[in-house]
Amino acid sequence: MTGLGKLLILAVSLSGLCAGAASAGEDASGLNATGQWSQINTGSAPTPPMGWNSWNAFGVAITEAKVLGSAQVIHDRGLQERGYLYINLDDGWWLKRRTSDGRMQVRVNLFPSAATGGPDGSSLRPFTDRLHQMGFKAGIYSDIGFNACSQAWSPDNPNLPEGSQAEREVGLMGHARQDISLYFKDWNFDYIKVDACGLSAYRPGNPMVANGHFRQFGPIIADAQVNRSDIGAVKALYSDVRDALRAVRPQGDFVLSLCNWGSANVRAWGKGVGSMWRTSNDIDPSWGRMLHNFDTVATRELYAGPGHWNDPDMLEIGNGVFDADHLVEARTHMSLWAIEASPLIIGTDLTRAPQSIIDILGAPEVVAVSQDRAGHQGVIAYADSEREIIVKSLSGTGEKAVVLLNRTAERTSLVLTPAHLKLAGDKPIALRDLWAQKDLGALHGLKAFDLGPHEAMLLKASGAPVLADGLYLSEAPAWINVAVDGVRVPEPDPIIHRMMDPYHLSTTSNGNHPVYAGWGGPRADATPYDQGLAIAGSPYRYGLGALANSRLQVKADGGFSQFAAKVGVDDSSRGKTAAVRFELYGDGRLLASSKPKRFGEAAQDLSVSITGVKVLELVARQLADSDGNMVVSWAEARLTK
Repeated sequence: MTGLGKLLILAVSLSGLCAGAASAGEDASGLNATGQWSQINTGSAPTPPMGWNSWNAFGVAITEAKVLGSAQVIHDRGLQERGYLYINLDDGWWLKRRTSDGRMQVRVNLFPSAATGGPDGSSLRPFTDRLHQMGFKAGIYSDIGFNACSQAWSPDNPNLPEGSQAEREVGLMGHARQDISLYFKDWNFDYIKVDACGLSAYRPGNPMVANGHFRQFGPIIADAQVNRSDIGAVKALYSDVRDALRAVRPQGDFVLSLCNWGSANVRAWGKGVGSMWRTSNDIDPSWGRMLHNFDTVATRELYAGPGHWNDPDMLEIGNGVFDADHLVEARTHMSLWAIEASPLIIGTDLTRAPQSIIDILGAPEVVAVSQDRAGHQGVIAYADSEREIIVKSLSGTGEKAVVLLNRTAERTSLVLTPAHLKLAGDKPIALRDLWAQKDLGALHGLKAFDLGPHEAMLLKASGAPVLADGLYLSEAPAWINVAVDGVRVPEPDPIIHRMMDPYHLSTTSNGNHPVYAGWGGPRADATPYDQGLAIAGSPYRYGLGALANSRLQVKADGGFSQFAAKVGVDDSSRGKTAAVRFELYGDGRLLASSKPKRFGEAAQDLSVSITGVKVLELVARQLADSDGNMVVSWAEARLTK
């Protein structure tokens, strides 16, 4: 570990000790109920941010004219009205860091309006003023380290920062407060994407480090090996950027996009630091890569919600196999990002986009699914390696969006049932095709759909809730905050689609292995290890699965009178020897607890009045050491009025 990494860990450790001293007797495991909703959002992103970013279209070959050209298309062709408001510069805008005072300088040959002269040298304020005049918000790019990604991976590009080693250090490291003040106060940006190549790429053995062109740092991120990453140090650096933004914009009028590619277990802490956080490495315009990035968010439904979003990377619609010659794939890409409440950041040169691509990006009923104010991410209702059914609760009572996905290059059929939708099967369920903007009639019992290769259908279903006087917690993932996940050692998720290794682009390596931590995190309608919920041989279709020693918060907001669940050790548990006690707290007060439950014992009914309760806390407390991770189920967990 570097000296800086040690200092960061020491600072975090001392902070924890001080907190412990101030709260004598507090449970070090974090399982004690607090009675307070602990999800504190960063910035302002009540719905998934929408906009445009320069990287997928232009890479480092960015110019002011190119950016404003795509912004003009968004303005003129109806996309701005749909909600595409952020126009984001990515890597390539900078010239150098002025060593006399540390102020960043802009490459004015690419951004001529920045040639302001005077003591500032250059400024992007005229650029942001222009975007604001057009009704947009403006975004900028930086790196959390000393140097940026383009400097590591595009060393021959003519648009890289210039000058001495110190002048080329354009990242936030050592300058976070200064740079954030410049970008958000002086230059008036609204959004920042913060990359992480500075924590991973400038390692010993890098020729440009060895010859002194760049300073060595770390690495403290090993993006393919979570156990070699310094998770605490990475989180601390990003938290410092968050704090700098809050100081400059105390009203929270900003978006902080964390871009450390799903590494350093960001799945567990990103929601407390950023407005959105990348869950994977970079997307590219290929079918396999799109599925890969989609899969990194598809099982993280309990981590996203209004103000904090899982980010599988930018849209490739308009590029590669998602271009105007592949409209089926483009619609599927858009459908999946919409159902998962993922940010919709366009990544194509819109000045060259045909109307068919504009129509997909602006499809009104599809965008409405993405931007539904409830902020629920879709939950997998059915999945195999070739087909999926994903259901997202919408803000209207009895309204669901559903994606039927064919992952393969062959035709297939999927059957949709009321049970998938958690809607009553004895009452009519109206179906609407949101791409065709056409009503399909009612679902009675079940309905089969034939899908072509790579096709997805995006439907809206409207009917009576299966629970007439309430809902299952798995219908409302945005109401759940994972306060403690029970994961003892981060493990890579093995069920994410693996395409050809993107860094070798051939089969010369030994393959593309699981890399993103999160295996073992709590799930809706599944166990943490992707099994169906079952206790003592009894299967349960709905509920929450978690590890023992977890604490889940539920935002009830005083709107319900009863909580009920069937609780027990799940049949898929990796550990079998320890007992687990299930505890339910309301606003910090113990309302009910189960008997100690062991593997193979029948589920226990846990039902209690919660009238007036604002914050429920579901604790699964392991009572002794075990021979493996204990998997538990809150089967049929539900709230009723």
